[in-house]
Amino acid sequence: MVSDSTIATAAALMVTSSLPFYLYGAWIMIDAEVVSWDVLVYHLKFIFPGLVLNTIPVVTWMLPRLLDQLGGVTVLHAILGLQAYALLAFALTGIVRILQVKRDADLYDDPTQDVDLNELHPDMSAWRGRLRVGVFGYVLFWFLAWLLGLYQYVGRYILG
Repeated sequence: MVSDSTIATAAALMVTSSLPFYLYGAWIMIDAEVVSWDVLVYHLKFIFPGLVLNTIPVVTWMLPRLLDQLGGVTVLHAILGLQAYALLAFALTGIVRILQVKRDADLYDDPTQDVDLNELHPDMSAWRGRLRVGVFGYVLFWFLAWLLGLYQYVGRYILG
């Protein structure tokens, strides 16, 4: 059977390797003057692998072991991680509606249209706010959970 430290190392490497995907995916959106459908798809080609690399260890290794290790730092790590995923879900409630409205207005096929997004739908600013808060919150809580996870890994498997 594979040792606990080998699995922990693989999980730490997978979660850590998701960071460059997130950073580059964010840079694509920050750098784009206009978010066309091609830009969005290109962005998602980096974000999705980052989410997969992060979620596989969470679902297959971290969550099943959580109840066996309920203690201070582990609980805080779990709360931060769950909060990150909750904020990601919150962001998705905004992005789905934004995508629908922009698709209906043909802004992905013809991104050169000079249209104020807030004029497309009365709730657009609220949806964009959800998206911003959700993404920023996800990144913040993911980063805090990641740092705490590395702290636990070093303490338990390297120094321990």
